[in-house]
Amino acid sequence: MNQILNKSKKIFLSEQTSILSAANVIMVMTFSSLILGLLQKRVILTFFDQDQFSLFSAAFRLPDLVFSVLVYGMFASAFIPIFTKLLRRGNKEAWETASRTVNICLISFAFFAILIGIFADQFYSLIAPGYTGAEIHLIANLARVMFFAQGIFVISYVLTSVLESLRRFLIPALAPVFYNLGLIIGTVLLHKQLGLMAPAVGVVLGALTHFLIQLPLAYQLGFRFGKNIKPNDGVKDIAKLAAPRLVDLGFQQIADTVVLYFASLISVASYGYFTLANSLQAAPVRLFGTSLAKAALPTLTRENENLPKFRDILFRTIYQMFFLVAPVVTLLIVLRIPIVRILFGTYKFDWDATVETGMVLTGFSVGIVFQTFVPMLARGFYALHDTQTPVIISVIGDSFVIVSSIFLVSSLHMSSWALGFAYSIGAFIETIILLIVLKRKIKNFSLVKVILPLSKTFFACIVSGGVMYYLLKFFDKWDPIKIARPIAFQTLVIDTRYTLNLIVLTGLVAIIGMVIYIVLSFVLKSQELNDIWMTIWSKRGFILRTPTEPAEDLENGVS
Repeated sequence: MNQILNKSKKIFLSEQTSILSAANVIMVMTFSSLILGLLQKRVILTFFDQDQFSLFSAAFRLPDLVFSVLVYGMFASAFIPIFTKLLRRGNKEAWETASRTVNICLISFAFFAILIGIFADQFYSLIAPGYTGAEIHLIANLARVMFFAQGIFVISYVLTSVLESLRRFLIPALAPVFYNLGLIIGTVLLHKQLGLMAPAVGVVLGALTHFLIQLPLAYQLGFRFGKNIKPNDGVKDIAKLAAPRLVDLGFQQIADTVVLYFASLISVASYGYFTLANSLQAAPVRLFGTSLAKAALPTLTRENENLPKFRDILFRTIYQMFFLVAPVVTLLIVLRIPIVRILFGTYKFDWDATVETGMVLTGFSVGIVFQTFVPMLARGFYALHDTQTPVIISVIGDSFVIVSSIFLVSSLHMSSWALGFAYSIGAFIETIILLIVLKRKIKNFSLVKVILPLSKTFFACIVSGGVMYYLLKFFDKWDPIKIARPIAFQTLVIDTRYTLNLIVLTGLVAIIGMVIYIVLSFVLKSQELNDIWMTIWSKRGFILRTPTEPAEDLENGVS
């Protein structure tokens, strides 16, 4: 029993020393969190209709805006590099900086939360003009509760950044799981008594558990709360490094607010469709993009003076990202309607809502790969202590999102799918510019040779996607094209009006598609498949394999 307890303790408390070992931990827990995140949306849709879900989703807009601009940007880009640097000098200054950061961020957030909370009705009337007065009042009351939850997250995200700086990724990755559990429990237990306020209370409960699960380990490693709110040199360095990122997040929040503005004009439920589709497209981005980028940041920071090694780590990680995310994108495009129906289809969430959400998901899907690359490329700049360049490029991308949304919805009068497509346009522009500027910054690599390894993965996805599409249409009894002609083998087609049949068909098609993808990758001698295979079977555990091509192979390419 003692051996089991000691081994369990070691798993939870030990540090992950390589990118893939850290990424493996993050991806497993992120996957669990994503599953629960989808489940909590399904739970809400079980008790509330699509219009109510849309209003609940809209209530997050202002709390998210304040939290992202004032708090999240600091921890996403600046805290880890500065805190890691301070740890090299000595623990005392590092922990003092963490303590003061908590106090300063909490006071700043509380000021704006109280101010906006008081005038929430007026603010939501401006950013969601399509909703009625009663709907706006409900949204404002929900937002006031959510502001309290975000205040808890202010403290919790400091703990997350501290633990990740010390390469303890399991507990921070586990925290979102508890957040989603809290939201689910609050909704299930309180929906009869509180109505739509129940999931808002669940958000508070989830935020509290997100904080409490991380506190013991952070405290054990040296974190302490303090009373000092005067910025020391470490806090000033964090603020200086984070300032450009805060501008970036400000523009992102403007883009997200523009989406709410136009969604409210399309229909009450449109923002709910957008939110559900966004949660699905965000799954591969978070699972493979953010997870690998987050795991790679400490290693990239340590190698920022060795540019050849820095470059190899960066692009090898990007190749692995693409290899993992590309087949998921293929699944989402081909199987979008059955996936939405299986995950969110309830008595209150009807077929029309399923189709609308599937259309928005399609708009998102064409840009998922680029959204996956952006966090990794941006963190490459962060590791080089350059937060200004990715901010400028991100602002350009966000501007395209805003302009595209206005043009597609206001000028061309397109439905809610255009809002998802606008994000794909912005992500594509941002990725291309990031690559071009990064080439000039770290030099000595060819864009052609960097992009070429992606072609094998792309080809495997095209073939597997084509097979999945054919199988889905072949076995779906309710395909209108098939019904128009005689079917000689009627017993082979599947009646997908029934949930179990739909799950079986979708699952089989997905499995066949993934097998084809892996087999083609093997035949094409994909280095990424080999890396992952060797990682799984390595006796030393999860390691980031050295790229087979030497650093010089990326040099002397086209300008």
